[in-house]
Amino acid sequence: MLLHNVNIIGTHGLSDIRIGHEKIQEVFSAVAKKNQQEELSLSFGESIAFPGLINSHDHLDFNLFPQLGNKIYNSYTEWGKDIHRANKEEISMVLKIPLSLRVQWGVYKNLLNGITTVVNHGMALQVEDELITVSQQYRSLHSPAFEKNWRWKINIPFSRRHPYVIHLGEGTDYASSREIDQIIKWNLHKRKIIAVHGVAMNEKQAPAFHALIWCPASNYFLLNKTAPINFLSGKTRVMLGTDSTLTASWNLWDHLRLARKGKMVSDNGLLDMLTGIPANTWCFENCGNIAAGREADIVIAAANTDKSGMDNFYALNPGDLLLILHKGNIRMFDERLADQLRAANFPIKEFSKISLYGKTKYVKGDLPGLMERIRNYYPAVDFPISAA
Repeated sequence: MLLHNVNIIGTHGLSDIRIGHEKIQEVFSAVAKKNQQEELSLSFGESIAFPGLINSHDHLDFNLFPQLGNKIYNSYTEWGKDIHRANKEEISMVLKIPLSLRVQWGVYKNLLNGITTVVNHGMALQVEDELITVSQQYRSLHSPAFEKNWRWKINIPFSRRHPYVIHLGEGTDYASSREIDQIIKWNLHKRKIIAVHGVAMNEKQAPAFHALIWCPASNYFLLNKTAPINFLSGKTRVMLGTDSTLTASWNLWDHLRLARKGKMVSDNGLLDMLTGIPANTWCFENCGNIAAGREADIVIAAANTDKSGMDNFYALNPGDLLLILHKGNIRMFDERLADQLRAANFPIKEFSKISLYGKTKYVKGDLPGLMERIRNYYPAVDFPISAA
């Protein structure tokens, strides 16, 4: 496969990307003539290309919930008690949907945002179709408040070398800060611990952690405050996560604009929290970058001719994405590429047609059928897409 005439983010001029055997074979200037004939060649106009994004924190089975919250809270424990009291019926309705359907929708939620790798937090889930990479290679702890025997669990002898991932410091009260100190104190064997949220984390605490996963949209919704990553990023690695739709919009790009608005991180630094930093932290050695030898996880989006540079990237929405590749396989494409694909005898019948932000897309698998099956259990579900 050849992707022709794309502007790779962070570079100048137009490039071609040659893909084969799930890998990026070559990246070269679009003006250079290559005589090798490609089985499939796609040509783009005004477009930008970037690595498939890495979402470091989601709960794949919780993405059919609406955002649930009735006030600004002091902590996740206060929020949890409140929604189980005030929103009991809504929670029950979603949980009636079979787990397999909820997980499948969680995968599509990530895919349609340009995410090709997601780290699922919680119990290990069975994912039927690998449309994207779902990573669950770590030891999952919920939180100090809700994880029984957490002190013993982080000190299990002969534990696997995978890191521990735990919700931590998700609040603005004293208890949220104190639980961070408690985790540090009881990490007797200095295991790698990746904290999620860290709103109450300070500069002295941060170096004790292998990394911090920043979820600004979720934090502002629950707490009207987020982690001080402008101070923490120099003390530990910081990655970005969406969290589930229980506390955050399904649209990743809204999260990025909110994070950018806070001016706690540079534009390139924020992109790195979705690409290079998580690739290194989670040991995803072959993704997070568009370069020869890397996995062909690539997203191409329509460029806004009224914007330039990183303004173009941060103005994107899911409807602007033209092509999503996972390990060199097309997972989603825009209708404007359909004629080129038909001419190459591409199996378009394996894709379903959807409308996303008013744009027609083709996505691998029967997404409208999945939505219909979910509606059989939860008629009031509000999907951000529709069948086209």
